[in-house]
Amino acid sequence: MTEIQGSCQPMFEPVRAAFAANFDQGLEQGASVSVTHRGQTVVDLWAGLADDDRPWERDTICNVWSSTKTMAATVMLMLVDQGQIDLDAPVASYWPEFASHDKGGVLVRHVLGHTAGLPGWIPPIAPEVLYDWDACCAALADQPTWWEPGTQSGYHALSQGYLEGEIVRRVTGRTLGTYFRDEVAQPLGADFHIGLPESEEPRVARMITPDVGLGQGPTADTTSLAYRALASAPISGAECNTREWRAAEIPAAGGTGNARSVARVHAALANGGELDGVRLMSQEGVERIFVEQAHNVDVVLGVKMRMGTGFGLMSDMVPLSPNPRACFWGGWGGSICLVDLDAELSIAYVMNRMATDLIGDMRGVLVALSAYASLA
Repeated sequence: MTEIQGSCQPMFEPVRAAFAANFDQGLEQGASVSVTHRGQTVVDLWAGLADDDRPWERDTICNVWSSTKTMAATVMLMLVDQGQIDLDAPVASYWPEFASHDKGGVLVRHVLGHTAGLPGWIPPIAPEVLYDWDACCAALADQPTWWEPGTQSGYHALSQGYLEGEIVRRVTGRTLGTYFRDEVAQPLGADFHIGLPESEEPRVARMITPDVGLGQGPTADTTSLAYRALASAPISGAECNTREWRAAEIPAAGGTGNARSVARVHAALANGGELDGVRLMSQEGVERIFVEQAHNVDVVLGVKMRMGTGFGLMSDMVPLSPNPRACFWGGWGGSICLVDLDAELSIAYVMNRMATDLIGDMRGVLVALSAYASLA
């Protein structure tokens, strides 16, 4: 039996039970879960190993892959709320070079909704190029869209972060990671990093990566748009165990944190944009999440997704919450986060044993559902 450490209010004991079950069934090495309700932390648990011989501690952090996208989206929505960015403006109005190859019709909201038509790089880039911000952005600017912007969603697994981050840099003069640190993480006391300082390296858990990388494997259809998108920066998953990856700002996939830090940032959203006297945005600013950008079979993920503005929305495919004003996202391998304005609830699950697929892992899902069972 794995020892579960941390705190859990009695009402939320089902969360502890679901978390422990993942370890009892041999599904985890190390993980953390956090739940906030009405702005208060009601679950803060961790267990297992950060590495083969190192325990997962209270302040252990790890790469959360695409759960980072929710942090980047929060920055974008903050700047929209402040009037510095217009969701209906062309990306090129902030980033003039982006207009090449007739991309003047790509709007900011298309980027946040995965409908911009730039799910990867043509030609493909080597994984190490991801650490070169200017090279990644220049390559995206200097290519045509893969489909008419706004007509369908196709998961921008890595490219979304560079598109968002370059808009942020052009508007504020700060990188997205710096803006997030200054305006979100530090004010809230959230231990989440987009570009990890070297001083924090000793706390990082080692990820147990899948046998095949994104879009790879013997059954991959190399002619499909999904393959071409995911293979346009062919990462194996092992990159996140390097200092180069963690030091770089990769706003779509390179964030480092734990469940507590993810849930804390999202608690501000779940409570109308403010937490403990720190206001990230107005209530109206948070509500922009729920403006639907697409509801189709995502041409990269291959499943029907309902895309809001920066977050996924509830649907028949993703029935995580019974409430209409609930949104979510997750990361490759199994991390998951959920924000529910109707229940004033945020849930986050972060772990270091990665499942192979981008979607479909149930460890975090069952933990999230147990939080709703607790409320019921």
